[in-house]
Amino acid sequence: MRIGVPKEIKTNEYRVSLVPGGAEALVRNGHQVFVEKGAGEGSGFADDLYVQAGATILDTAAEVWATAEMILKVKEPIEPEWKHIREDQLLFTYFHFAASEPLTRALMDTKSVAIAYETVQLPNGELPLLTPMSEVAGRLSILEGAKYLERFYGGRGVLLGGVPGTPPARVVILGGGVVGTNAAKMAAGFGARVTILDLSLPRLRYLSDVMPANVELLYSNPYNIREQLKTADLLIGGVLLPGKKAPSLVTREDLKLMQPGAVIVDVAVDQGGCVETIHPTTHENPIYEVDGIIHYAVANMPGAVARTSTMALTNATLPYAITLANKGWKQACRDDEALKEGINMVRGQVTYEGVAEAFGIEYHAPETFLGD
Repeated sequence: MRIGVPKEIKTNEYRVSLVPGGAEALVRNGHQVFVEKGAGEGSGFADDLYVQAGATILDTAAEVWATAEMILKVKEPIEPEWKHIREDQLLFTYFHFAASEPLTRALMDTKSVAIAYETVQLPNGELPLLTPMSEVAGRLSILEGAKYLERFYGGRGVLLGGVPGTPPARVVILGGGVVGTNAAKMAAGFGARVTILDLSLPRLRYLSDVMPANVELLYSNPYNIREQLKTADLLIGGVLLPGKKAPSLVTREDLKLMQPGAVIVDVAVDQGGCVETIHPTTHENPIYEVDGIIHYAVANMPGAVARTSTMALTNATLPYAITLANKGWKQACRDDEALKEGINMVRGQVTYEGVAEAFGIEYHAPETFLGD
């Protein structure tokens, strides 16, 4: 199979979808790998490393898209890339379709095959290709939140851990999944007082066993969320419904309960966000203010630590990419239920229920397309 790796062109996106070692693995499996010139530089991987791995460097993105049967990316194709996508071309990347109807409609028009990292799901509910980036984003959310709590940025001027004789910051985390757990570890390590809210009592019981004493666990409901907002210095949004738009748990009216200069970091923004007033920002302009509350909503947070993120992501995606290349997407998805869950779109038809529900589009079961 001919596999293409275009350079990511989303604003401030420095990750790359394939490391040189991954290119070598694909070549050893009998495939051809075509990498756009400079695609790996943002993550510290020079072109000559790909050449040594057996890949071919192409000068332009157009050449990569035109040559490849399967495209490996990190982020969803943005508008300048849509024109390159061909009918039946396989795209394997993060899509987050439910957060963007224009993207969904555009990809339907291309009649390509879209397999989304974020909905590949194991029988136990684990999302193996979302987990590494959720780990990075959860940890980053505390670092970014701590920075924007500084008075210079309009924050409350609170140090997360305080110092002897002063109270530590209050960090409230919505969701006890991978993002929330990693955020709590970081915040607790800094000495903050942390509260995690989650709907799952088994998850709360598990977290109570593994979290340090400065992490409190609460059942998530509107009353408890509102009560926590009153004293929160930093609010982390980490709620995920696989493949669906994130639920809105904090309304604009709720912002009035928060202390002026408090900070919201909504990690769920690439799935629409769990705060009503959130909208995506970039690393260049990461924050904005609504009703005296600082909002941080960078949709590709892990791109800030591109080398770590690229290695973590490709560790997880490469085995699936090799399977898709070796077997073809239909046989690979017939053989692997987790990978079948990743099928979001086939030849203009939406094959993931959460995406269909988000925009009132007819849903087609992926099995419909796996028989021939």
